[in-house]
Amino acid sequence: VQLQASGGGLVQAGGSLRLTCALSGRTGSRYSMAWFRQAPGKEREFVAGISWSGDTSYYADSVKGRFAVSGASAKNRMYLQMNSLKPEDTAVYYCAAQRSGSYENTASWGYWGQGTQVTVSS
Repeated sequence: VQLQASGGGLVQAGGSLRLTCALSGRTGSRYSMAWFRQAPGKEREFVAGISWSGDTSYYADSVKGRFAVSGASAKNRMYLQMNSLKPEDTAVYYCAAQRSGSYENTASWGYWGQGTQVTVSS
């Protein structure tokens, strides 16, 4: 399974960005997918996740009401719509896929994309 994240960039506080994760390879399997982020000097953290069918989504408390995850491995695409961005959202954003396991636990995810930089200026 290969993952390719794109859509990052520089935006002012209060602005919006949409990230895309493209999944390729063994796409016949059922993978849940998620977005993580890692700011300089900090641990990689869970941001949002979605079930393989796209029916169920999960969010970190810090992004609830501002970010929306959509798509699914069944469609080979996952998106993260980020609204009302804050400087503390600045990080490298990674997409990930797994067959099963915890959404919040980074170690549960076996497949990772290369990351895309999101920078929010104040």
